Amino acid sequence: RTLHRRCAVVVTLFVLVHLANHAAALGAVAAHIRFMEGARLVYRQPLVEAVLLVCVLLQAASGLWLAGAGWQRRSGWIAWLQAASGAYLALFLLIHVGAVLVGRGVLELDTNVHFAAAGLQVWPYQLFFVPYYFLAVVAVFAHLGCALARRARPAPALAAGLPLAAGVVFAGLLLAR
Repeated sequence: RTLHRRCAVVVTLFVLVHLANHAAALGAVAAHIRFMEGARLVYRQPLVEAVLLVCVLLQAASGLWLAGAGWQRRSGWIAWLQAASGAYLALFLLIHVGAVLVGRGVLELDTNVHFAAAGLQVWPYQLFFVPYYFLAVVAVFAHLGCALARRARPAPALAAGLPLAAGVVFAGLLLAR
């Protein structure tokens, strides 16, 4: 749990920047590109990128372990939402980061919004990519909401539910663009 929480700080910071980058695309693709170019100056520094990749791997591995280890003892919808969203995020991060690294390193592509949107434009790939991205964004908000709910008194359901609802709206806006 300690490893998971410590890696969560690094991964969450990056994910929030990454989602802000996608939010910039709601205004214009050029805004997304400008934002991304500035952010890449930081997160593509070799040491920063190495720490981020190690944290993603440790976060995914520890998250899957935590989800599996507590399966029998879990009770309540918040605990189940935390486990399900965490498991989805772990798998998403492994697939998504792997795809980006292959796109960058092997295919020599710029992994900007055009890379991400390619699968959303072509039938039948939309059947995979629309729910894949939608659920990833919702899972981020849900997982963070569940973490907040653990400390929220007297309304843990509200602390989990509001971020979950915001995630559904934000994911819908991103995919509608």
